Amino acid sequence: MQNLPEILKPHGYKKIKFKISKTQHLLVKAKINGVAGLFILDTGASNSCVGFEGTELFALNPQNSSTRAAGAGATGMFAQIAPHNTLHIGRWKTDYFPLVIFDLSHVNQALTEHKAQPVQGIIGADILLQAHAIIDYHNHYIYLQ
Repeated sequence: MQNLPEILKPHGYKKIKFKISKTQHLLVKAKINGVAGLFILDTGASNSCVGFEGTELFALNPQNSSTRAAGAGATGMFAQIAPHNTLHIGRWKTDYFPLVIFDLSHVNQALTEHKAQPVQGIIGADILLQAHAIIDYHNHYIYLQ
């Protein structure tokens, strides 16, 4: 009987370990434009994003957006877009990766109030769909193609 990695590897899937925070969020290490950060894997977030403080850290080129961001109980927040970034999650990579930039302080405040580690951003459904993600909750792996 084959296990999940044996089934997925011939199809080009990369196996990436994630951790579960004290708040039950799935956390993964990733690199944006070659700079490492900690990110929440969030299947309910439509777009991947970083906080405003990540603009300089990840060498982003922000552009104004007419779209307002919403999430985690906040709505109508000012947001910018940063097109054309690279993203590495484990050995998986994409070269054309737009990011939403908005105020993530409310997310990190909630995390630190629960003594959980703050994050630099969120990996959302845009990337998970693009990479045909398969999440193995039991073994704490995500598979990206």
